[in-house]
Amino acid sequence: MSQDNAFFAHSTEREDQADWQLLHEHLESTAALAESNAAPFACGSMARVMGLLHDLGKYAPRFQKRLQGESIKVDHATRGAMVASERFGDIGTLLAYGIAGHHAGLANGKDSGLRSPLAQRLDQEVPTLDPAWETEVPVPTHPPQPEAFSLKPDQRFFQFSLMARMLFSSLVDADYRDTEAFYAKTTGVPVERQGFPSLETLREELEKTLSGFKPDTDVNELRMEILNHARNESEQPPGLFSMTVPTGGGKTLTSLAFALDHAIRHGLRRVIFVIPFTSIVEQNAAVFRQALGAYGETAVLEHHSAYQDDGQKAPEAAEKLKKAMENWEAPIVVTTSVQFFESLFGDRPSQCRKLHNISGSVVILDEAQTLPLKLLRPCVAAVDELARNYRTSLVLCTATQPALRANDEFRGGLEDVRELAPDRERIFHRLKRVTLHHVGEAYDSDIAATLRDNDQTLCIVNNRRHARCLYEQIADDPGAFHLTTLMCARHRSNVLAEIRARLQDGLPCRLVSTSLIEAGVDVDFPLVLRAETGLDSIAQAAGRCNREGKRSPETSEVRVFSVADDWPTPPELEQFAQAARAIFRQFEDPLSLAAINAYFRELYWQKDKELDANDLLGRVNRSQIDSLPFEWISEQFQMIESTMIPVIIPYDDGARKAIKDLEYAERVGRISRNLQPYLVQIPEQAYKALKSAGAVQSIRPKEFGEQFLLLVNEDLYSPDYGLNWDNSVFIRAENSII
Repeated sequence: MSQDNAFFAHSTEREDQADWQLLHEHLESTAALAESNAAPFACGSMARVMGLLHDLGKYAPRFQKRLQGESIKVDHATRGAMVASERFGDIGTLLAYGIAGHHAGLANGKDSGLRSPLAQRLDQEVPTLDPAWETEVPVPTHPPQPEAFSLKPDQRFFQFSLMARMLFSSLVDADYRDTEAFYAKTTGVPVERQGFPSLETLREELEKTLSGFKPDTDVNELRMEILNHARNESEQPPGLFSMTVPTGGGKTLTSLAFALDHAIRHGLRRVIFVIPFTSIVEQNAAVFRQALGAYGETAVLEHHSAYQDDGQKAPEAAEKLKKAMENWEAPIVVTTSVQFFESLFGDRPSQCRKLHNISGSVVILDEAQTLPLKLLRPCVAAVDELARNYRTSLVLCTATQPALRANDEFRGGLEDVRELAPDRERIFHRLKRVTLHHVGEAYDSDIAATLRDNDQTLCIVNNRRHARCLYEQIADDPGAFHLTTLMCARHRSNVLAEIRARLQDGLPCRLVSTSLIEAGVDVDFPLVLRAETGLDSIAQAAGRCNREGKRSPETSEVRVFSVADDWPTPPELEQFAQAARAIFRQFEDPLSLAAINAYFRELYWQKDKELDANDLLGRVNRSQIDSLPFEWISEQFQMIESTMIPVIIPYDDGARKAIKDLEYAERVGRISRNLQPYLVQIPEQAYKALKSAGAVQSIRPKEFGEQFLLLVNEDLYSPDYGLNWDNSVFIRAENSII
């Protein structure tokens, strides 16, 4: 074919079209990449068809005129979706969602949303194609099928919806990569693909680290037993596992060792750690990097960000390359529960691009009990489906194992979950470090008196105002400290370093904190006071008491109290606290395995109708292939309901340098990562108060909008309390002197 008769996918500035990308080459290359992406979950042939058809509309003469410079809009995604649906029936319709949405995102099947529903797209007028496509694009005559698929009849449309997202992921990633390769070639700048160490190499490095651990104490001997037992269990076939190990049992490195052994034994591709809190993501990623020696920096990818993509942009051609999206190709991925599950239920290309890389992986769900109750059934259904059809092994890893199995009478519960820890009753008994009891009502004056009477005491309450009020009562006492999420992470780290030093040196240390201290923070107090909450949170609080096991359980107390003053338990915690009260009445040891299981059973029974609060599974499974509500699902599946807005705090010289760099830099990805320790997340009403007072300003608003908000009234940030917006026009007297 002469260049005059050629059809192109992407253009350059050359008018002679000599280096433009031929359309059939882009379709074939994308198809091959998509097929490779979907091969681990046995849907390669389906993804291949999507690759061949995704840009079929570019065979329209109108689109070719657009490439040649005419200012016309052309829908190039719908025609391929039409061909898939017309030729391949229901399977074709399932493929059509991803083909039609490979730029804008997955639409609902029939219901209106921000995007036109698929049914409307398939019924609309689109530009006529040149018949050359029939000879250039080798579309199969028979519907592509998954090579293997385990159908669960009562969940089949949920299963089909996840398959559609996985195929969408395979296509979007393939399209991005081929487009990237084309533009890299034309600009002479090669695509740099990071080389990763093999899992075998990482295991060798981990072995070196583990060989340095000696069973020289009772606790270390027990940790070694847990480690060896879990590693021996790695021979078991892929599927569902639990790792029920108490605080101090070494589950972080044990889970990594099991995951590497299991992945290597069964030909799985990577290990993904899913962690509830960003602070623990950073902490565990650092542990893994250290444990993996020279390969740690290369092997471990942290994927979390306080700066969120707005989701509305649909980049095309070279603009695609400006979108720096993580693809989870690294051998070790450490991410948040929000990132993991919202992607599995997402509808945007930027969310879903990485999904195909979950298949053929080992997924460690750390602190599995923290999954939000209102989305618990959809999360459990996703876990079950990943194990069932995506060759993924998932490990529910926690000291307080939630009652999510079918034999726990959890509706839609998990089956054939294999425990990785040995003799759990014996291990929990040997690692028991505290005495836990409920002391009844306590007034703030009582709590303050207890803090004063005991040199080293941690008090945890359920809201920030209460924590501040208690701290103010003891602020003048030796070693008084306060921790809140209104402090930026770097500030909290500095406070914690001072706390640890005082604890180590036997100096007075009286800390009042919100529950943030329970999120994997490594401190060791002889006495912990905890306001009533759920039993799993109480167990986390207990993990800050006698953490190192250097004291006897009898001299290491955790006292749970009900708040007598006007600080009611937050409504969202009241049912958790109520279920915990029942366990305190029934069990002598409220942290025993039986007590924890009874607590979760009681909680899930109380909240049965709220475990899928928006009826996501119900609505999906009442759908048909042509009416799957992808956009609606994504809107409803929000693990964090309130919109929080990050504000940059100019806390120290490191923050100020990053802020200055941000004002002038062309590329901001690295700078935004450097700023993460200096962010405070605030609710929308606080942002409005600060903005109206001129206390915050956007950095480079023309380019970034309000993505980078800087606190400019530094008087609102206290070394004791962090950010305070109650009086957002406050200026310290010494700063108001002209």
